Amino acid sequence: MTSVEQRKMIQKLKPIVIKMNADERRAFEMMAKRDRDDEELDLLTMTKLKQLQVKFFPKHSKQDLEDVWNKLTNGK
Repeated sequence: MTSVEQRKMIQKLKPIVIKMNADERRAFEMMAKRDRDDEELDLLTMTKLKQLQVKFFPKHSKQDLEDVWNKLTNGK
């Protein structure tokens, strides 16, 4: 992962800090500090950052979105 992708992920997660538990918040703050210091994250920290990204911004499939849309429009 490049430093640009790393920075984008951290910027995207900053508003979500209040939803994180204490351990996640502590780890994220260290990641953000290392990013401010222009350090690259090691493999373990990068994995944790990706896990936070997946946890707080899950990707939905097209079928999931269609199911929600049908539920809203049909009123079922």
